[in-house]
Amino acid sequence: MRVAMPMQLDHINVYAVRDGDGWAVIDCGLAINGTKDEWELLLAGPMGGDPVTRVICTHMHPDHIGLAGWLCERFEAPLIMTRLEYVTARMLLADTGQPAPESGADFYRAAGWDEGQIARYRKEFGRFGMAVSPLPSSYQRIREDDRLSIGGRQWRVVIGEGHSPEHACLWRQDDGVVLGGDQILPKISSNVSVWPTEADADPLGDWLASLERMKTVFPDDILVLPSHGEVFRGAHTRLDALIRGHHVALKRLERSLREPRRAVDVFPALFARPVGDGVRGMATGESIAHLNYMLRLGLAVRERDADGVDWWRSTTNGEEAA
Repeated sequence: MRVAMPMQLDHINVYAVRDGDGWAVIDCGLAINGTKDEWELLLAGPMGGDPVTRVICTHMHPDHIGLAGWLCERFEAPLIMTRLEYVTARMLLADTGQPAPESGADFYRAAGWDEGQIARYRKEFGRFGMAVSPLPSSYQRIREDDRLSIGGRQWRVVIGEGHSPEHACLWRQDDGVVLGGDQILPKISSNVSVWPTEADADPLGDWLASLERMKTVFPDDILVLPSHGEVFRGAHTRLDALIRGHHVALKRLERSLREPRRAVDVFPALFARPVGDGVRGMATGESIAHLNYMLRLGLAVRERDADGVDWWRSTTNGEEAA
Protein backbone atom coordinates (compact mmCIF):
# COMPACT_ATOMS: atom_id res chain seq x y z
CA MET A 1 0.00 0.00 0.00
CA ARG A 2 1.39 3.39 -0.96
CA VAL A 3 1.07 6.39 1.37
CA ALA A 4 1.85 9.92 0.17
CA MET A 5 4.51 12.20 1.64
CA PRO A 6 4.69 15.99 1.09
CA MET A 7 8.31 16.10 -0.10
CA GLN A 8 10.52 15.28 -3.08
CA LEU A 9 10.43 11.60 -2.11
CA ASP A 10 6.66 11.64 -2.39
CA HIS A 11 5.60 8.26 -1.01
CA ILE A 12 6.36 5.36 1.26
CA ASN A 13 5.23 1.80 0.72
CA VAL A 14 3.65 0.34 3.85
CA TYR A 15 2.71 -3.31 4.10
CA ALA A 16 -0.02 -5.31 5.83
CA VAL A 17 0.42 -9.07 6.23
CA ARG A 18 -2.58 -11.19 7.21
CA ASP A 19 -2.08 -12.27 10.82
CA GLY A 20 -4.90 -14.44 12.14
CA ASP A 21 -8.05 -12.32 12.34
CA GLY A 22 -6.16 -9.10 11.71
CA TRP A 23 -3.11 -7.55 10.10
CA ALA A 24 0.53 -7.13 11.00
CA VAL A 25 1.55 -3.70 9.71
CA ILE A 26 5.10 -3.01 8.55
CA ASP A 27 6.01 0.69 8.62
CA CYS A 28 3.50 3.48 8.97
CA GLY A 29 4.18 6.80 7.22
CA LEU A 30 4.53 10.28 8.70
CA ALA A 31 2.42 11.43 11.63
CA ILE A 32 0.56 14.10 9.71
CA ASN A 33 -3.15 14.55 9.13
CA GLY A 34 -3.09 13.51 5.48
CA THR A 35 -1.41 10.22 6.34
CA LYS A 36 -3.96 9.48 9.05
CA ASP A 37 -6.72 10.07 6.51
CA GLU A 38 -5.06 7.62 4.12
CA TRP A 39 -4.80 5.04 6.89
CA GLU A 40 -8.50 5.43 7.67
CA LEU A 41 -9.25 4.57 4.03
CA LEU A 42 -6.85 1.62 4.08
CA LEU A 43 -8.25 0.25 7.33
CA ALA A 44 -11.83 0.48 6.11
CA GLY A 45 -11.06 -0.62 2.54
CA PRO A 46 -8.31 -3.10 1.63
CA MET A 47 -7.91 -4.19 5.27
CA GLY A 48 -11.64 -4.85 5.58
CA GLY A 49 -12.08 -3.21 8.96
CA ASP A 50 -10.01 -5.92 10.66
CA PRO A 51 -7.73 -4.86 13.52
CA VAL A 52 -4.00 -4.28 13.50
CA THR A 53 -2.44 -7.09 15.53
CA ARG A 54 1.08 -5.65 15.74
CA VAL A 55 3.15 -2.83 14.32
CA ILE A 56 6.61 -3.68 12.99
CA CYS A 57 9.02 -0.88 12.05
CA THR A 58 12.06 -1.53 9.88
CA HIS A 59 13.77 1.52 11.38
CA MET A 60 13.18 4.78 13.19
CA HIS A 61 13.06 7.38 10.43
CA PRO A 62 9.85 9.44 10.59
CA ASP A 63 8.37 8.11 7.36
CA HIS A 64 8.60 4.60 8.79
CA ILE A 65 7.83 5.09 12.49
CA GLY A 66 5.71 8.25 12.33
CA LEU A 67 2.28 6.75 12.99
CA ALA A 68 3.48 3.66 14.88
CA GLY A 69 2.42 5.05 18.25
CA TRP A 70 -0.98 6.09 16.89
CA LEU A 71 -1.66 2.64 15.45
CA CYS A 72 -0.38 0.87 18.58
CA GLU A 73 -2.62 2.94 20.83
CA ARG A 74 -5.67 2.64 18.61
CA PHE A 75 -5.51 -1.15 18.38
CA GLU A 76 -3.66 -1.92 21.62
CA ALA A 77 -1.06 -3.54 19.40
CA PRO A 78 2.57 -4.15 20.36
CA LEU A 79 5.42 -2.28 18.70
CA ILE A 80 8.14 -4.54 17.29
CA MET A 81 11.56 -3.24 16.21
CA THR A 82 15.26 -3.50 16.96
CA ARG A 83 16.67 -2.04 20.15
CA LEU A 84 18.91 0.62 18.63
CA GLU A 85 16.10 1.89 16.42
CA TYR A 86 13.65 2.11 19.33
CA VAL A 87 16.12 3.76 21.71
CA THR A 88 17.29 6.24 19.07
CA ALA A 89 13.70 7.20 18.29
CA ARG A 90 12.95 7.74 21.98
CA MET A 91 16.08 9.92 22.27
CA LEU A 92 15.08 12.05 19.29
CA LEU A 93 11.54 12.43 20.60
CA ALA A 94 13.00 13.69 23.89
CA ASP A 95 14.80 16.42 21.91
CA THR A 96 11.50 17.74 20.55
CA GLY A 97 11.10 21.38 21.48
CA GLN A 98 14.51 21.55 23.15
CA PRO A 99 17.21 24.09 22.23
CA ALA A 100 19.94 22.92 19.91
CA PRO A 101 23.14 21.85 21.70
CA GLU A 102 26.28 23.87 21.10
CA SER A 103 28.03 20.69 19.98
CA GLY A 104 25.59 20.56 17.07
CA ALA A 105 26.37 24.13 16.07
CA ASP A 106 30.09 23.37 16.32
CA PHE A 107 29.63 20.28 14.13
CA TYR A 108 28.03 22.26 11.31
CA ARG A 109 30.44 25.16 11.72
CA ALA A 110 33.30 22.67 11.29
CA ALA A 111 31.62 21.47 8.08
CA GLY A 112 31.66 25.00 6.67
CA TRP A 113 28.19 26.33 7.43
CA ASP A 114 27.88 30.09 7.83
CA GLU A 115 26.21 31.68 10.84
CA GLY A 116 22.92 32.15 8.99
CA GLN A 117 22.76 28.44 8.21
CA ILE A 118 23.63 27.59 11.82
CA ALA A 119 20.84 29.89 13.00
CA ARG A 120 18.44 27.91 10.81
CA TYR A 121 19.72 24.67 12.36
CA ARG A 122 19.02 26.08 15.83
CA LYS A 123 15.50 27.06 14.78
CA GLU A 124 14.70 23.69 13.23
CA PHE A 125 16.32 21.48 15.87
CA GLY A 126 14.06 19.05 17.69
CA ARG A 127 11.42 18.68 14.98
CA PHE A 128 11.49 14.89 14.96
CA GLY A 129 8.39 14.82 17.14
CA MET A 130 6.44 16.95 14.67
CA ALA A 131 6.30 13.97 12.30
CA VAL A 132 6.34 11.13 14.86
CA SER A 133 3.51 10.32 17.25
CA PRO A 134 4.46 9.43 20.85
CA LEU A 135 5.82 5.91 21.01
CA PRO A 136 4.69 3.21 23.42
CA SER A 137 6.73 3.11 26.62
CA SER A 138 7.63 -0.52 25.91
CA TYR A 139 8.32 -2.59 22.81
CA GLN A 140 9.21 -6.09 21.65
CA ARG A 141 12.80 -6.40 20.52
CA ILE A 142 13.91 -8.19 17.36
CA ARG A 143 17.51 -8.88 16.43
CA GLU A 144 19.62 -10.51 13.72
CA ASP A 145 18.43 -13.99 12.71
CA ASP A 146 15.27 -13.91 14.85
CA ARG A 147 12.17 -15.52 13.36
CA LEU A 148 8.81 -13.79 13.47
CA SER A 149 5.71 -15.90 12.96
CA ILE A 150 3.14 -13.84 11.07
CA GLY A 151 -0.01 -15.59 9.96
CA GLY A 152 1.60 -18.95 10.59
CA ARG A 153 4.59 -18.27 8.32
CA GLN A 154 8.15 -17.55 9.37
CA TRP A 155 9.97 -14.31 8.60
CA ARG A 156 13.71 -14.12 9.28
CA VAL A 157 15.18 -10.86 10.58
CA VAL A 158 18.21 -9.59 8.64
CA ILE A 159 19.94 -6.51 10.02
CA GLY A 160 21.64 -3.76 8.04
CA GLU A 161 23.61 -0.76 9.28
CA GLY A 162 24.64 2.61 7.90
CA HIS A 163 21.37 4.17 6.77
CA SER A 164 20.11 3.81 10.33
CA PRO A 165 21.59 2.14 13.42
CA GLU A 166 19.96 -1.33 13.25
CA HIS A 167 17.65 -1.55 10.26
CA ALA A 168 15.55 -4.74 10.07
CA CYS A 169 14.64 -6.51 6.84
CA LEU A 170 12.09 -9.33 7.05
CA TRP A 171 12.69 -12.36 4.83
CA ARG A 172 10.05 -15.02 4.19
CA GLN A 173 12.35 -17.80 3.13
CA ASP A 174 9.71 -20.33 2.09
CA ASP A 175 8.76 -18.30 -0.98
CA GLY A 176 11.63 -15.82 -1.31
CA VAL A 177 9.93 -12.54 -0.35
CA VAL A 178 11.82 -9.86 1.57
CA LEU A 179 10.44 -6.67 3.08
CA GLY A 180 13.54 -4.63 2.38
CA GLY A 181 12.73 -1.28 4.00
CA ASP A 182 15.32 1.27 2.92
CA GLN A 183 18.13 -1.29 2.79
CA ILE A 184 17.60 -2.32 -0.86
CA LEU A 185 15.81 0.33 -2.93
CA PRO A 186 15.31 -0.17 -6.68
CA LYS A 187 16.18 3.29 -8.04
CA ILE A 188 17.66 5.54 -5.37
CA SER A 189 20.42 5.09 -2.81
CA SER A 190 19.49 5.54 0.84
CA ASN A 191 21.03 8.47 2.68
CA VAL A 192 24.09 7.48 4.71
CA SER A 193 25.01 10.31 7.05
CA VAL A 194 27.10 11.36 10.02
CA TRP A 195 25.18 13.39 12.62
CA PRO A 196 26.39 15.66 15.44
CA THR A 197 25.69 13.01 18.08
CA GLU A 198 28.56 10.86 16.71
CA ALA A 199 30.76 13.11 14.64
CA ASP A 200 33.51 10.55 14.03
CA ALA A 201 31.20 7.69 13.02
CA ASP A 202 31.82 5.64 9.88
CA PRO A 203 28.30 4.82 8.67
CA LEU A 204 29.49 4.42 5.08
CA GLY A 205 31.81 1.62 6.17
CA ASP A 206 28.87 0.02 8.00
CA TRP A 207 26.62 0.47 4.96
CA LEU A 208 29.05 -1.05 2.47
CA ALA A 209 29.76 -3.99 4.80
CA SER A 210 26.01 -4.59 5.19
CA LEU A 211 25.44 -4.55 1.44
CA GLU A 212 28.29 -7.00 0.88
CA ARG A 213 26.97 -9.30 3.61
CA MET A 214 23.46 -9.26 2.17
CA LYS A 215 24.80 -10.67 -1.07
CA THR A 216 25.83 -13.74 0.95
CA VAL A 217 22.49 -13.93 2.81
CA PHE A 218 19.83 -13.25 0.17
CA PRO A 219 19.46 -15.28 -3.04
CA ASP A 220 19.60 -13.15 -6.16
CA ASP A 221 16.07 -14.09 -7.23
CA ILE A 222 14.21 -12.96 -4.10
CA LEU A 223 11.26 -10.64 -4.59
CA VAL A 224 12.18 -7.37 -2.88
CA LEU A 225 9.32 -5.29 -1.48
CA PRO A 226 11.00 -1.92 -0.86
CA SER A 227 9.87 1.09 1.13
CA HIS A 228 10.13 3.38 -1.91
CA GLY A 229 9.64 2.51 -5.56
CA GLU A 230 8.40 -0.67 -7.19
CA VAL A 231 8.90 -4.30 -6.20
CA PHE A 232 11.74 -5.98 -8.07
CA ARG A 233 13.95 -9.02 -8.47
CA GLY A 234 17.70 -9.13 -8.96
CA ALA A 235 18.88 -8.32 -5.44
CA HIS A 236 22.56 -9.01 -6.14
CA THR A 237 22.59 -6.77 -9.20
CA ARG A 238 21.05 -3.95 -7.21
CA LEU A 239 23.34 -4.46 -4.21
CA ASP A 240 26.34 -4.38 -6.55
CA ALA A 241 25.05 -1.16 -8.12
CA LEU A 242 24.64 0.48 -4.71
CA ILE A 243 28.17 -0.50 -3.70
CA ARG A 244 29.61 0.61 -7.03
CA GLY A 245 27.85 3.98 -6.79
CA HIS A 246 29.60 4.82 -3.54
CA HIS A 247 33.01 3.76 -4.83
CA VAL A 248 32.55 5.93 -7.92
CA ALA A 249 31.59 8.83 -5.63
CA LEU A 250 34.71 8.20 -3.53
CA LYS A 251 36.88 8.44 -6.64
CA ARG A 252 35.30 11.80 -7.50
CA LEU A 253 35.79 12.92 -3.92
CA GLU A 254 39.46 11.92 -3.96
CA ARG A 255 40.02 14.07 -7.03
CA SER A 256 38.22 16.97 -5.36
CA LEU A 257 40.47 16.70 -2.29
CA ARG A 258 43.70 17.31 -4.16
CA GLU A 259 43.28 20.78 -2.65
CA PRO A 260 42.05 21.27 0.94
CA ARG A 261 38.27 21.55 1.12
CA ARG A 262 35.51 21.78 3.71
CA ALA A 263 32.64 19.30 3.80
CA VAL A 264 30.34 21.81 2.09
CA ASP A 265 32.88 22.30 -0.70
CA VAL A 266 32.63 18.68 -1.84
CA PHE A 267 28.88 18.76 -2.58
CA PRO A 268 29.49 19.02 -6.37
CA ALA A 269 31.67 15.89 -6.25
CA LEU A 270 28.94 13.86 -4.56
CA PHE A 271 25.58 15.24 -5.70
CA ALA A 272 24.21 15.79 -9.18
CA ARG A 273 21.89 18.64 -8.14
CA PRO A 274 22.57 21.87 -6.23
CA VAL A 275 22.09 21.53 -2.47
CA GLY A 276 19.46 23.88 -1.03
CA ASP A 277 18.63 24.74 2.55
CA GLY A 278 15.98 22.03 2.80
CA VAL A 279 18.48 19.20 2.29
CA ARG A 280 21.67 20.87 3.51
CA GLY A 281 21.76 18.83 6.73
CA MET A 282 21.44 15.50 4.92
CA ALA A 283 23.95 16.52 2.24
CA THR A 284 26.43 17.61 4.88
CA GLY A 285 25.97 14.38 6.80
CA GLU A 286 26.46 12.29 3.67
CA SER A 287 29.55 14.26 2.68
CA ILE A 288 31.10 13.74 6.11
CA ALA A 289 30.22 10.03 5.93
CA HIS A 290 32.34 9.73 2.78
CA LEU A 291 35.11 11.88 4.27
CA ASN A 292 35.19 9.88 7.50
CA TYR A 293 35.37 6.66 5.47
CA MET A 294 38.40 8.00 3.60
CA LEU A 295 39.93 9.18 6.88
CA ARG A 296 39.55 5.73 8.44
CA LEU A 297 41.24 4.11 5.43
CA GLY A 298 44.08 6.63 5.48
CA LEU A 299 43.00 8.12 2.16
CA ALA A 300 42.39 11.60 3.59
CA VAL A 301 43.49 13.80 6.48
CA ARG A 302 41.52 16.40 8.42
CA GLU A 303 42.89 19.59 9.92
CA ARG A 304 40.90 22.08 12.00
CA ASP A 305 41.75 25.76 11.67
CA ALA A 306 41.60 28.49 14.31
CA ASP A 307 37.94 29.19 13.48
CA GLY A 308 36.91 25.61 14.19
CA VAL A 309 36.51 24.68 10.51
CA ASP A 310 37.68 21.29 9.26
CA TRP A 311 39.74 21.15 6.07
CA TRP A 312 40.11 17.83 4.30
CA ARG A 313 42.69 16.76 1.74
CA SER A 314 43.64 13.57 -0.03
CA THR A 315 46.72 11.55 0.91
CA THR A 316 46.77 9.58 -2.34
CA ASN A 317 48.67 12.07 -4.53
CA GLY A 318 46.16 11.82 -7.31
CA GLU A 319 45.68 8.06 -7.12
CA GLU A 320 42.12 6.82 -7.04
CA ALA A 321 40.35 6.02 -3.78
CA ALA A 322 39.07 2.53 -3.02
